Amino acid sequence: MLKAEHIRKTYNAGKKVALDDFSIHVPKGSVYGLLGPNGAGKTSFIRIINQITQADSGEIQINGQKLNPDHIKDIGYMPEERGLYKNMTVGDQLLYFGELKGMKKNDALTEAKKWFDKLHIDQWWKKKLSELSKGMAQKIQFVVTVLHRPHLLILDEPFSGFDPVNANLIKDQIIDLKNNGTTIILSTHRMESVEEMCDYVALINNSKKIIDGRVFDVREKFKKNIFGITLSDVKNDQLESFQNKYEIFNINNENNLVSFDLKNETDQNHILLDLINVGKVRSFDEKIPSMKEVFINAVSNNS
Repeated sequence: MLKAEHIRKTYNAGKKVALDDFSIHVPKGSVYGLLGPNGAGKTSFIRIINQITQADSGEIQINGQKLNPDHIKDIGYMPEERGLYKNMTVGDQLLYFGELKGMKKNDALTEAKKWFDKLHIDQWWKKKLSELSKGMAQKIQFVVTVLHRPHLLILDEPFSGFDPVNANLIKDQIIDLKNNGTTIILSTHRMESVEEMCDYVALINNSKKIIDGRVFDVREKFKKNIFGITLSDVKNDQLESFQNKYEIFNINNENNLVSFDLKNETDQNHILLDLINVGKVRSFDEKIPSMKEVFINAVSNNS
């Protein structure tokens, strides 16, 4: 859906580098996580896609075509800093923004009513934005972003301001859009959202991409060959022998269950065979790092 090749963007006459040789490929129909600490370059890249600013060099393609003004109608962008009119009614804003994206008024009205029903906000049509809470206004911003059925949806911190119930509601709508063919770029600091929603991820730090790929593959890359094990009916003499053979730590003995972590880089089947002699294996799981752990480790190693 989107290819960015060797993007470079600087400010202050080249003194401040926002993006340096930045390249990503975003597959159609996927949710692509764009991650990085504050000031890494994420917003600069998003602004280039939306043609708010231009890259100094490099190229972006959408559906095989070089990025051009005609692509604006195919893109929906929800910025972190929201941009609605406080003294304008919700209904008038939706129709206005729909028409800005090339929709006919009746089509915008029909689509808006569908979204109002999905998000349970049909009573807000005649309210001014200034009368709504932050979370309520967030819902309107989301509807404005998706109203024209964009092929590419860019969401910058879409869950900011939502309580857990409404965050889940919006998350479900995003997944539904993906399942119906929309390609989504998600920029967020909520790592749990990345694990739940994203198919692919790229991590930017200090203007450069430091890692990208499928979420599972990225997490696998940072694993440390640590396994979490729980046993019951443990034979203490066999456990002692097992401890002499393997590097184990975080041992906990409670409710007739013995749990511990084990670090090992050899065949897992050998561990299991040895564990059978120690007791009954209740659980045996490799500990794959969370995206939060990946984020912290990758940024720390690149600082």
